[in-house]
Amino acid sequence: MNATLRRLSTVVMVMFLALMVSTTWIQFVSAESLNDNPRNVRGTYSSLSRDRGPIVVKGGEAIATSVPVDDNYKYQRTYSDGDAGAASVYAPITGYYSVIGTISGMERYANSYLAGEDDSLWLDRLQNLITGEEAQGSSVELTIDPKVQKAAWDALGDYTGAAVALDPKTGAILAMVSKPSYDPNPLASHDSDAAKAAAEKVINEKPVINSEDGEERRSVYGPTINRTINATFPPGSTFKLLTAAAAIEYDGKTPGTQIPAPDTYTLPGTSTPVGNFGGFPCAASQQMTLLEALEISCNTAFLNLADEVGKDGMQQMFQEFGFTDSIEVPMTTSVGAYPGLIGGENDDDSDARIALSGIGQGSVRMTPLQVAMISAAIANDGDLMEPYLVQSVRDSDLELVSQTKPSRYKSPFSSSTADALTEMMQAVVDNGSGKGAQIPGVAVAGKTGTAQDEPRSPSLWFTSFAPADDPQVAVAVVLENEGQSTNETTGGALASPIAKQIMQAAISK
Repeated sequence: MNATLRRLSTVVMVMFLALMVSTTWIQFVSAESLNDNPRNVRGTYSSLSRDRGPIVVKGGEAIATSVPVDDNYKYQRTYSDGDAGAASVYAPITGYYSVIGTISGMERYANSYLAGEDDSLWLDRLQNLITGEEAQGSSVELTIDPKVQKAAWDALGDYTGAAVALDPKTGAILAMVSKPSYDPNPLASHDSDAAKAAAEKVINEKPVINSEDGEERRSVYGPTINRTINATFPPGSTFKLLTAAAAIEYDGKTPGTQIPAPDTYTLPGTSTPVGNFGGFPCAASQQMTLLEALEISCNTAFLNLADEVGKDGMQQMFQEFGFTDSIEVPMTTSVGAYPGLIGGENDDDSDARIALSGIGQGSVRMTPLQVAMISAAIANDGDLMEPYLVQSVRDSDLELVSQTKPSRYKSPFSSSTADALTEMMQAVVDNGSGKGAQIPGVAVAGKTGTAQDEPRSPSLWFTSFAPADDPQVAVAVVLENEGQSTNETTGGALASPIAKQIMQAAISK
């Protein structure tokens, strides 16, 4: 073989080798990233050309289905049979499946089951391959109770905010409502231009909230944000439950322990005085029991209490709840924020900030789900069950593929601490700031919150569980920036009646 042929053979061999390597790289190494690329419309065509599985709530009602259509996609993803009002009730949960490549909510996080592509469905795929039958997705049944969901939706009315309800004994999410919501049906249109326009409109929309000093304010969260798990707010006085838990668990306090309750409290290391709501004194003697302080939500008592517990104790209790971690419900939840646990150069964990955190102010931020988890842990004797949204998955033949087994997530405090907190929370509803949550013939435990959120107006909270002697539901309600710092616009006045309606729906099943 002459030199020219040898060189030519070498070049051909190198080209074949390069072709083999590049093909192998594309088909195996890069396959997943290419499939997930939003510009890859083949995946969308493939998914919508099969019968995608339904999303179902408790009782069998389908809130997301695929309907046969006569176009290139073959199936149209439809929410609540196309009823805009009904679809809005569940939109923050279902999310939407768009031809422009956007998938959100349960559509995204349960996609492998809904599309029939999960590893656990390999036998179904093999049977379809052999028989030539059209592939079908699996149905995903949620823990959402439509009765409780509707009660929460109706009770929130026109407020901007969120409500979440848990079964404290299992962690099952019974209701998850976020307002304002949206109709996901236009976003799932097969007309890509129409779908894109609908998505841009709802994503960029920011609801108007209460004005401050005559200036109109808008929420930082749009309708597509699920406020129950992905929006954080200062928890205000609902956080006093965590402060009280730390004082009882770590410092040996009891509901009957006398604690300081001055008219004003000067934050440690500063000359900044902090008073009580409306400037009212908590006790003429400047002393009161821990139970009495929670019952009337005395700010100065809990500022002092947080300083007494100290940074280590307060941070430990926050972490014992797991609030610095995300949870997969299966949607990913946002983490909470607490001084010294946020990170960054501006994370101020001074004594003043720790004291201020005792009333849920300063840099403390939490999601409504996290606030509900505080009540759920108290209701369940100190054991916090992991919140979950998927009850079961069934294949196209309705055979059970998987079922969620309740599991303990954390145990932030002892059962005796839970008993003490329950006693105190009952006093809040029976005689204190949470009377709006009273249910005739049912013992209710709860805590109000009116959280300053500068430069916006206060956010209003209520968290609770019922019945107090045999808990079936734990609830958190937040009304985003709906307060006006008056007695008529507190968490006790506006948020507790909403929680009452949700609890009534849950315990009357």
